[in-house]
Amino acid sequence: MLIVQSFCALCILLVIGKILRSLLPIFQRLYLPSSIIGGLLGLLLINVGGDWIAPEWHAGWGRLPGFLINVVFAALFLGRRTPGLGRIWNAAAPQLCFGQLLAWGQYVIGFALTAFVLMPLFKVPAAFGNLLEIGFEGGHGTVGGMTESFNKLGWSAGVDLGLTVATIGMIIGIVLGMMLINWAARKGHVNNLRGFDDQNSYEQRGIYHFRRQPPAGKQTVACDSIDSLAWHVALLGIAIFLGWIMKQGLASCQQFLPASWQSCGLLDSFPLFPLCMFGGLILQKILERLRLSLLISHEQMARISGSALDFLVISALATINLQVVSANWLPLLLLVGVGTAWSVFCVVFVAPRIFRDAWFERAIAEFGQSCGVTATGLLLLRTVDPQNDTVAAEAFGYKQLLHEPIMGGGLWTSLALPLAFAIGSTKMLAISAIAILPWIAYAIFLNIKR
Repeated sequence: MLIVQSFCALCILLVIGKILRSLLPIFQRLYLPSSIIGGLLGLLLINVGGDWIAPEWHAGWGRLPGFLINVVFAALFLGRRTPGLGRIWNAAAPQLCFGQLLAWGQYVIGFALTAFVLMPLFKVPAAFGNLLEIGFEGGHGTVGGMTESFNKLGWSAGVDLGLTVATIGMIIGIVLGMMLINWAARKGHVNNLRGFDDQNSYEQRGIYHFRRQPPAGKQTVACDSIDSLAWHVALLGIAIFLGWIMKQGLASCQQFLPASWQSCGLLDSFPLFPLCMFGGLILQKILERLRLSLLISHEQMARISGSALDFLVISALATINLQVVSANWLPLLLLVGVGTAWSVFCVVFVAPRIFRDAWFERAIAEFGQSCGVTATGLLLLRTVDPQNDTVAAEAFGYKQLLHEPIMGGGLWTSLALPLAFAIGSTKMLAISAIAILPWIAYAIFLNIKR
């Protein structure tokens, strides 16, 4: 019965979140997802509700994000034919440069602030600097997926702090992103702006008109053999299994690392979800070789991934430990404030100097992703380029193919957390500073070329 009660409670929160999103103009103007509204409501009920909310109704919520993020990442490349690296680079090189500058800059800022201010004043751990990129660039899913890593490293409070950074980042990404859009409109940097007041009532409430409801995906197999949705879920399971095999291989290499790195479990604490992304890519390539890739609908994969992400966000938000957050509110506020300033600086100062065309459209998409999630970036992009009249949408999409395997929940995001415990914040700052230098040099080259 515990499973039934907790699942029903999550569903109720998601439906209430959608109802509130549809009825209250403040949520509509803020473009807050229903999962965020439902998750905040769940957090309020758990912490304020007292004894009249039985623990059975939220039992197991804390374990859901760590599993659901595997589904989200495994679906990234399934059903999507990946073009060659040459074509991707030609279409998205400046976009990738800008995205990498934002992400590596978050590490540089996070570790510099941690090493020279937060550790001496507030005695935070060295890995506190990781929270900016994990929460901002990675989001709730990345934090949830790294729960096991935080626990193995003896810093379970990092999960609550990371989820808080992710929540603040998503709100900042939307609110501040809209402010930047209005600023760009006044300066004449965008011509196709479609604001909230330009939307019809259906769009404002987040509902499709019944005559314009798009399909959720194609059925690629006959239902008398296997249901199409079950087929796609099974393929996701295989992709996750391939990721699990890779994780076991990494864990077996732990013994060959230096003793100081073994003690912090550098490879043993590596999370599963980025490897699931590579498992999905491997499975996609195998099916392409077997000429069976047409049996996968990327739209169906996207719907499964989106559903998993919605339930992930609700369960992760509702289970934040507010005592941990209140005990670290000042260093958290400093970290978020400086990180936000870096993102705004990149949009206003860096982007016009490296992009040849549609510089603001391309920059605002990256701003949304660097503060919230990919969906936030696409939301802001649709606001300034609703008909995809610029190259921004294509460049952003191609850039993701090279960016996501590394940052925002990719390999480096997963590796940096145990590495910070192994070598400390100062050395992590040095690594991040060295890593950002080639992208700074490329940005200078793009500026000169432009």
